Amino acid sequence: MHLVWRNIFSFFLFCHICLAVVKDNFKECEQSSFCRRLRNLKPGDSKYVLNLNNLHVSENSVETELWNSEENVKFKLVLTALAGDMFRVYADEVSPIYPRYRVQGVLNGEPQVERLDVLKRDKDEVIVQSGDNKAVLKSEPFKIEFYKASNLVAVVNGRGLFDIEHLRTKKSETEGEENSLQKEDAGAWEENFKSHHDSKPRGPEGVSLDIHFPGALRIYGLPEHADKLALRTTGLGGVEPYRLYNLDVFEYIVDSTMALYGAVPVVFAHSTTNTVGAFWLNAAETWVDIKNSKDQNVVSSLVNLVSGQASESSVDAHFMSESGVVDLFILMGPKPKDCAKQYTKLTGVAPLPQYYTLAYHQCRWNYITEDDVTTVVKNFDDYNMPVDTMWLDIEYTDGKKYFTWDPIKFAHPDQMLKNLSSTGRNLVVIIDPHVKREGGYFLHEEALANDYYVKTKDGNVYEGWCWPGSSSYPDFFNPTVFNYYKGLYSKLKYENVDSDVMIWNDMNEPSVFNGPEITMPKDCLHYGGWEHRHLHNIYGIVYTAITYEGLLARNPNKRPFVLTRAHFAGSQRFAAVWTGDNNADWKHLAASFPMCLSEALAGISFCGADVGGFFNNPEPELLQRWYQAGIWLPFFRAHAHIDTRRREPYLFAEDIRNRIRTSLRLRYAHLPLWYTVFYEHERFGEPVIRPLFYEYPNDSEVIDIDNQVLVADSVLVHLISEPGATTANVYLPGGRSTYWYDIRDFRKREGNGFTSVPVNLDSIPVFYKGGSIISRKNRPRRASTLMHKDPYSLYVALDNNKSAKGTLYIDDNESFEYKKQKYLYLQFEFKNNELSSSLIDNTDYESVEWIERVVILGAPTEVSKAVITSKTLGSVDLETHYEGDALIIRKPGVCVREAFVIKLV
Repeated sequence: MHLVWRNIFSFFLFCHICLAVVKDNFKECEQSSFCRRLRNLKPGDSKYVLNLNNLHVSENSVETELWNSEENVKFKLVLTALAGDMFRVYADEVSPIYPRYRVQGVLNGEPQVERLDVLKRDKDEVIVQSGDNKAVLKSEPFKIEFYKASNLVAVVNGRGLFDIEHLRTKKSETEGEENSLQKEDAGAWEENFKSHHDSKPRGPEGVSLDIHFPGALRIYGLPEHADKLALRTTGLGGVEPYRLYNLDVFEYIVDSTMALYGAVPVVFAHSTTNTVGAFWLNAAETWVDIKNSKDQNVVSSLVNLVSGQASESSVDAHFMSESGVVDLFILMGPKPKDCAKQYTKLTGVAPLPQYYTLAYHQCRWNYITEDDVTTVVKNFDDYNMPVDTMWLDIEYTDGKKYFTWDPIKFAHPDQMLKNLSSTGRNLVVIIDPHVKREGGYFLHEEALANDYYVKTKDGNVYEGWCWPGSSSYPDFFNPTVFNYYKGLYSKLKYENVDSDVMIWNDMNEPSVFNGPEITMPKDCLHYGGWEHRHLHNIYGIVYTAITYEGLLARNPNKRPFVLTRAHFAGSQRFAAVWTGDNNADWKHLAASFPMCLSEALAGISFCGADVGGFFNNPEPELLQRWYQAGIWLPFFRAHAHIDTRRREPYLFAEDIRNRIRTSLRLRYAHLPLWYTVFYEHERFGEPVIRPLFYEYPNDSEVIDIDNQVLVADSVLVHLISEPGATTANVYLPGGRSTYWYDIRDFRKREGNGFTSVPVNLDSIPVFYKGGSIISRKNRPRRASTLMHKDPYSLYVALDNNKSAKGTLYIDDNESFEYKKQKYLYLQFEFKNNELSSSLIDNTDYESVEWIERVVILGAPTEVSKAVITSKTLGSVDLETHYEGDALIIRKPGVCVREAFVIKLV
């Protein structure tokens, strides 16, 4: 029997290493019984009725009975007004035979409620209002209309696809007893895990709900998929519904709605006048159908065009989940940035990362010895290429047993860390959730002895196969296991080492090579008797929450860094993500921008794609283009499969090295910008990177553009994803009054839409927006940790009014002291030929950094000198000169802590 299992494992290992994804290994909707049932619901044939005669009204919500009129089953529906222009719709059975799973720990605390007033109430409809938002509950058939002011923006159950499946058996003895809403505690994962399981089948318990967005042109969201940013109409041309089910999909195909590693059930429906969002809080397998009238009604649109009738656009989303309750949040907008802030108010933001984590990460599967790690770093130094972090994949462990080191290849991890930290570098190691079933391995022995593992449906310890071979999987939903695992991270703390080992959580979907669809069987049992089917999509986020809290406990004043593959709504509070096992081809490079933009809209800004592609060997041109693009995504890491050729950038010919070195240095020069934007993300809730429609919501031309990225609102990047490119068709938004400055030559262009921009192998098109002031550190260093005292250069890109603004955030780059007001948050402003600096917040931080250079783009002509005035310097004349259209001011010499004014004369 052992030989049989070994052969099975070898087969799956071979598939994982050598082959591209086999679509037949993964379900389509018709192969998923609940998706097939719910997708076959007939539009306009709703069997649900609201009993508005039995309405309970509070200051913040209305509660009423919801009846399945065909089967005479009673549900409870609650509509709650939330602070920040949101509504929550909750529905559950009143007297279930089994309680339904309700997601815990995902929301960032209990949402704050808002006052709700009843404007109208009768047996047919109830109208409630909160601020300028209004909701209309209609009795028969049941539906809810949402209005922003007087504009209808969303309709729940407008197509009549709402359904809550239940056991069609006799009512339980508790009929008539209502289940109150349980208070949600974001930090208490153990809540709502009371034992309820018995041997009786639960039966079908799918939930379905449709949302109609009148007037919407496009809808975005539902990461993670290797697809376009704007969601496609499903059903047309055989396009499957978007599937949300965390799976280990290696060398995934692009332009696909297949499930991948992450599942974030949020959408944003957008038009040039309004944006509205919907967040479906459900952790079970979920499918989402999208219907876009602009895609569906091509024929009818032509008919309307001939007849002179207008055809209003709209988008429909149909959520279908295998189990759980209906828990829906409507984000009322009205602009994309409003929706983004509303969503992060619910699920949280990424905490400010350590500065070095925004720099360059070097990884492969695998750096095989301590000497290998040291040699790679030395070569980066010898070739004057910066790198901040080295990564170790699974081979560093003792026989793939996590929280151990290979006793021969990595016999002195503390010394290796000292060597890295002495050069300003850091280390990240991989810790996966599967535990090797080997006698004598402390983790396995303690998990067995203390009953920490996930169980089979029969109550035995579940055994699957992953990298170590025979493995079992800790039940992280058990509070005892949660706390035990947190404590394990102290094993990766070393005395007298000025560096902390940070963590990479991989394979945490969870990946099970011999499991159905390479994951855990749905009938496995977790703490409290909940089946895996109910909570599959949050297994990964619970694991990263443990890791984050474990690192925090290990060093309470050092900001943790965690990278995760599996993710869900709220994962941003604990970890960065990457786009998984991509391939070294142009299509996967092209997919990196829309994939990370989709994640950013869904709250997960700290996203990147493996530079060069994980599988196979990139041609030199592709590798260079990937570095040029990768520096403009928040997480910047090169990674490669164990069977690929070594591709550290110093290994290539001199011309290739020069281009990659230039890209790396450009990333490092902009680290002050990245750090500032991440601080502003934590503070204000806006994404770090943004699609064009986010900043230009009134421009219908940008709704399908996903090969361009905005870093905040000040830098625009256009991806080159085809070989041999000599020109790029770049969209410059904003109209003729908006200026964009090419950072290669500072040439000014107007925002006139699509513009042909010449390119060569040396760079891709990148522009500073007129009206921005961008802080850079231009002195080349071997690591960001060695740049902290370096001076700043300010790039002042003037708008059509000859003015500009920008911000800069500074702290100690690693600790939580900034939460104690130990930081500087500065605003720079240029107007009336004067550049000034001031504190935004009344805080202080003992920074020695100073202003070395000011570059004014679109500068006024005939400037002869500049005069700086500050408390310390007094008034001092500064040298100026022109380089093309840019005015250069040399060595202002003022400390960034000090307010100053530079006047052009």
